[in-house]
Amino acid sequence: MAVPQLTPLEEALAQILAQATPVAGSETVNLTESLGRVLAADHHVPADVPPADNSAVDGYALRYQDVAPDKAFPVSARLPAGQAPEPIEPGTVVRIFTGSEIPEGANAVVMQEWTEVTETGVVIRADVNDGQNIRRRGQDLDQGDLALARGTRIRPQEMGLLASMGMARVPVLRRLKVAILNTGDELVEPGTALSPGQIYNTNRFTLLGLLARTGCEVTLCETLRDTRETTHETLKRAASISDLIITTGGVSVGEEDHVRAALEESGELSLWRLAIKPGKPLAFGSINGTPILGLPGNPAAVLVTFLVICTPYIRKCQGVTDYRVFGEQLPAAFTVDTTSVRKEYVRAKKDIHDEHMAVAAYPNQGSGMLSSACWADGLAVVPEHTTVTPGDMMTFYSFAELLG
Repeated sequence: MAVPQLTPLEEALAQILAQATPVAGSETVNLTESLGRVLAADHHVPADVPPADNSAVDGYALRYQDVAPDKAFPVSARLPAGQAPEPIEPGTVVRIFTGSEIPEGANAVVMQEWTEVTETGVVIRADVNDGQNIRRRGQDLDQGDLALARGTRIRPQEMGLLASMGMARVPVLRRLKVAILNTGDELVEPGTALSPGQIYNTNRFTLLGLLARTGCEVTLCETLRDTRETTHETLKRAASISDLIITTGGVSVGEEDHVRAALEESGELSLWRLAIKPGKPLAFGSINGTPILGLPGNPAAVLVTFLVICTPYIRKCQGVTDYRVFGEQLPAAFTVDTTSVRKEYVRAKKDIHDEHMAVAAYPNQGSGMLSSACWADGLAVVPEHTTVTPGDMMTFYSFAELLG
């Protein structure tokens, strides 16, 4: 029997992403509940932001042409933020505060640190220019401009920008519905005493956390028994209520690996066996039209393949327009002596080495070693057919960037 060829990661990822279809349907949520959601429509600016010229500092508003050396200005008004101003009286100053609207006729604001309050009035102790310390109407956003495009994932700064436009409720795409299926008769839930041959279901909780971080809705979370019939039935049930199915285990070449076989028999197996380490047995296909990402069973391989492959796929399905990650180039602080035909994602950490930032690798990179990911703060990439010596430049992706 011929050994299946390994598909290069870039080729596999391009094929998987080409089949990622953004979800249909949207809902309107309160702005306070919009964090992490994806905008379902373009947002144009309904009115200038800010809506009027306002002061950038605490100080005194005046007409800059009135300033003269040692001239003492009487204070004609005090203007807290939120109060509508009266026109300024020529030859006077208005006590003003950050955010206060500029009085009609005033054309500059002097910081209070550059003034001197005397018995006869306020003396300006600095040069004054037209428009000084004034934030102009529409300086941030002009009415009618495109502020945020459909497909933008809402972060805290987008929440603030939407608030600045007066948006109390926001249309967002519905959440992606994902089913989690872990395979293996040996799996038991935490809190249960282990019998001989059993292990705790690590992958369920890793995936629950990852899917929560990526803003998905989990529709089903079950452990599959190692039988062909159960696998077929559960996959079809999951397909009927989900946009995506993610499985762990059952995609290798063993007699008890039923997920891959079920795809071949009842669905479609588009990809199997990738040139990635860890995670070679990963499979991609569909059943009854619902896509399936079949991840390996080893805990560290689940984490790596989810971050590298599932996350960009999920982002695109969520309607996010920019789902790429770029990483950063850093020198290695570890050694890889042997080459591999697979691109390796090393659990690694940024740290100071010899007074410079570099990337250190966890000593044990076994695919079952999830503790290595708890020590790490990202993944360093060792390309195919490549060795690594300390000082070599390499790409490092932080977990924060990979998770968006």
